[in-house]
Amino acid sequence: MSRKGVPKRKAGIPLDELLAAHLAGDDRLADLQARYEGNVAPASMITPKSSTSQKRAKSVLKKAPGARFARPDDSQVHPTPKARLIGYARVSTDEQTTKLQLDALGGAGCAVIHEDSVSGASRSRPGLNRALEDLAAGDTLVVWRLDRLGRSLRDLLDISEMLRERDVALRSLTDHIDTGTAAGRMLYAVLGAVAQFERDVLRERTVAGMRAAKRRGEHIGRPLALTKAQVREAKTMLDRGESPAHIARVFRVGRSTLYRAIS
Repeated sequence: MSRKGVPKRKAGIPLDELLAAHLAGDDRLADLQARYEGNVAPASMITPKSSTSQKRAKSVLKKAPGARFARPDDSQVHPTPKARLIGYARVSTDEQTTKLQLDALGGAGCAVIHEDSVSGASRSRPGLNRALEDLAAGDTLVVWRLDRLGRSLRDLLDISEMLRERDVALRSLTDHIDTGTAAGRMLYAVLGAVAQFERDVLRERTVAGMRAAKRRGEHIGRPLALTKAQVREAKTMLDRGESPAHIARVFRVGRSTLYRAIS
């Protein structure tokens, strides 16, 4: 085929035509050279472009098995604090030292131990107060024996109920009690039932005493501001025409108190 009369095109052969010419042979390649002014690249220099899927595959990061990529908010994720064992030791004033209790509490794994050296009947126990303030939800209060914790059964029940409400466990080493276990939680339920029973009994006794006092004609509540004799005198003064304000000043009470007393 004559090459004359074939219109020439601008330099730069389309890739698909160039690949077809290389496959067809020299005649086709010569035709392309004539049409595109000889601007033909050798086959060894023709490299197909990477596809979009290949580029995307290269951009995907790999991670080790079991690992995960960092999240943008990883810096705001805080680890859950580990539950602690807080110890409390107390000796009476006539006892010598808390060494026995401290050794037992330290052996149980208590990293922090608070101490008191006061009588069990004393209301001032700063060591116990510090221990209670130090406790957080999930922690365990450890004592050598339950009688080291409460002044009485009532006090022990109150402390146990307070710990339960704060989600704090109680462990007694000598008594083998641990409210962090299923058996210990049952003990908490028993202690709570005993505490509720005592409150109910106290309430019933209080109501019965108030009813008996009313039947005897005794006053229930706060002490009266005016005695019965003063009330009679105040009524007499009112009958004589004296003003309530003057009478209230005489008995050093407010007018509303005077009105309630004489009504």
